[in-house]
Amino acid sequence: MTILLLQDLQSSQDSLAALGSGTEVSQLDIVMQAGWIMIPIVLLSLLTIFLLVERLLTLRKAETDKEGIMDRIRAFISEGDIAGARAYCDAQDKPLTRIIKHGLERLGRPISEIQDAVNGAGKSEAFHLEKRMDMLASIAGIGPMIGFLGTVTGMIEAFQQIQSLQGNVNPSVLAGGIWEALVSTAAGLVVGILAFFFYNFLLGKISRLVHDMEMSSTEFIDLLQTPSPQAGTPRPPRKDTLF
Repeated sequence: MTILLLQDLQSSQDSLAALGSGTEVSQLDIVMQAGWIMIPIVLLSLLTIFLLVERLLTLRKAETDKEGIMDRIRAFISEGDIAGARAYCDAQDKPLTRIIKHGLERLGRPISEIQDAVNGAGKSEAFHLEKRMDMLASIAGIGPMIGFLGTVTGMIEAFQQIQSLQGNVNPSVLAGGIWEALVSTAAGLVVGILAFFFYNFLLGKISRLVHDMEMSSTEFIDLLQTPSPQAGTPRPPRKDTLF
């Protein structure tokens, strides 16, 4: 047992000596020195990248020209071509057009039912845009904690080795064990910071998309309540809250 501990300490001393002597040490070598705790940290970093790419692609697909869409919907409704408006929504296949389609499918019913359908569709689309964002938030909190755990366990092992040698250890060897333990903290902090940044970045884009959907949905409800030139009837009462 003592021989194994001496070998571990010698390995740490060799690593530190390599750094001090200017020998090139790759980042992979440094990561490997941190031990098994780097495995979940690396997995969290890969999951962060996957979530970022997946959400960016989803949000990019959801982006649309809301003014152009509302102009086309307004033209279809003014011409009484409801079937054309539905076909247009199907062809676009965007969150906004799917919301409007739910309203178009209920034309002829009370305005409150149409608004409830638009409201429900808007909540569903907002939920899909925000999907998996909780995972990014969790990674932002878990990543640094795992890194701290690796540092604590590494320090425990280092002091156990010192105790087994009854304190007869070179300070340079102790320093090598400490920096190896701190590698996991640095890696965990990097993953946590990136996940937190990506979370807020994506959340801002989602908020803008949801705001555009809310404004366009309100415009659509107002459009349905606008009396035609031939009718001249007053607008029915409506609710003001959407989504």
